[in-house]
Amino acid sequence: MKLLIALTVCAAPAFAECPPPPDISAAQTALLSEVQAAPTQMAADLLTNELWDLWAKAPDQYAQELLDTGLERRSSFDLNGAIIAFDALVEYCPDYAEGYNQRAFIAYMRQDYDAALADLNAAIERSPNHVAALAGKALTLIGLGREAAAQLTLRDALALHPWLPERGLLKKPQGEDL
Repeated sequence: MKLLIALTVCAAPAFAECPPPPDISAAQTALLSEVQAAPTQMAADLLTNELWDLWAKAPDQYAQELLDTGLERRSSFDLNGAIIAFDALVEYCPDYAEGYNQRAFIAYMRQDYDAALADLNAAIERSPNHVAALAGKALTLIGLGREAAAQLTLRDALALHPWLPERGLLKKPQGEDL
C-alpha cells in the first residue's frame, strides 16, 4: 500500500507547476454570512458542508488526486500515507491553504502541536477566513497550553462562524457576558 501511495504521489505531470488556487473568497464570504444568520445548528451544518466543498476544491486534477488520496488515507487511519499525500500536495501547491490545513490535522492527531500550529498558520495566511483552520489553531494552542492565545483565536473563528462545535470551549472572561 505504501508503494502505491508513493507511486501516486510521484506521478506528477512532468515539469508541472501548480496553478493558483481557485478564488473562493466571494463564495466563502457569502456562505459565512449565511452561517451567521442560520437559525439552527442543522442549518449551519448544511452551510458548513458547502464551505468544505469550497476548501476541498484543489487547483488542478493532480492536486485534487493528492488531496483525495490524503483524505482517504486519513479516513482509514493510515496517517503515514496521509502525510505522504499532504506533503506532496503542499510541495506541489504551496499556495493552496487546504493542503496545510489537512497536514495540520494529521499532526494534531499525532499530538505534534508545533507542526500543526506551523501548518495552521500557513493555511490561515493563505485563507484568513478559513474557519476550520482557525478552530484547529485554537485546539492546537490549547494542546500547547497557550490558553489565552487559544481563546483569542477561538473568538476570531466564532465571529465568522458562531455555530462551530468548538464554541463550547469558549471561556467567559471575568466581567463579560457572552
